This record gives sequence, C-alpha cells and structure tokens, in this order.
Amino acid sequence: MRTNWVPKGEMIHILAGLQAENRLACEISLATGLRINDVLALKTINVKKQRFTIREEKTGKTRFIRLPADLQKRCLMCCGQHYVFEGRLNGRTHRTRQAVFKDLKKVAAAFGLKKNIAPHSLRKIFAVEEFEKCGGNLKKVQKLLNHDSEAVTMLYAMSNLIDKRKNFKK
Repeated sequence: MRTNWVPKGEMIHILAGLQAENRLACEISLATGLRINDVLALKTINVKKQRFTIREEKTGKTRFIRLPADLQKRCLMCCGQHYVFEGRLNGRTHRTRQAVFKDLKKVAAAFGLKKNIAPHSLRKIFAVEEFEKCGGNLKKVQKLLNHDSEAVTMLYAMSNLIDKRKNFKK
C-alpha cells in the first residue's frame, strides 16, 4: 500500500509524539527531501559541514545537501562517533529505518489517523512544498528529488491534489 500525503501541519503534530532522535531524522527528511534511510546513514563527519554530498542508497546517485543551521546544530548535539543516528546495539552501524517506521506508525495510530503514514510521506510533503514554492516547475522538483521519471515526480508534487480528489469522491 502506498504511503499517503498529509498536510505539513498534521505531520508536525505527529512528529511531536516521536522519540527525539526519530523526530530529528524525520525533520531532516522533511527539510531536504531525503529518503529516511539516507538520513539515518548521515555520517557525523559530513554533518559537521552544513553543505555536503551524499550517495543515495536506493539509486546510487550523488546528491548535494544543505542542512538548515538549526537541524545541523541538533544533529551535532546527538551524533555518535561514526553516524549521527547510531544503531541501538552498535555505534558502528546506523539506526534502522524500521525503528523510525514503527515509531511513526505508533504515533499516527495514537492520533487515530486512517491514512497510511510512513517516513516516505515526508518526502511527498517536501515535494508538494517545493512544487508550490517554485511556481509549478516540475523539472526543479524532479532534480531535488533525484528522480529519473517526470511522471513519478508529478505524483509526488501533486499528491496533495490527488488526496483531495480521493476524499472528494468518498
């Protein structure tokens, strides 16, 4: 089942219920459009610089990241020796995406949300915001998300409209 888009205001409320490190990881995803696994794999050495390049795990593509100063500061306060989000049992590995997924699902259920909320919902929120900010420039959003397909980017960038249409039909 595909993840749903939710308004950013709703997501902010959900994020408030997460464990602190999971919330920070989600906030980074929301601010950068990175997939949650790429956020969790951020290395401490990279985050010490506000601007850095990463290699996306899913696609193998490189991507330039500019981390907002407030998020960078919070990362530096919690980071481990190797990774910003260290694994529970071993500091040489990073936190798993499943840990964030479970926490997000638990909080969404506590709020009584019927939508399928998952870390990928954050990427959709990012896409909608960027699409609106850049006046509907789909190519720009496609580049930000590092998508090959313009059609996939369109689904992300217009997921708010798709959601409204689904709800209207009910």
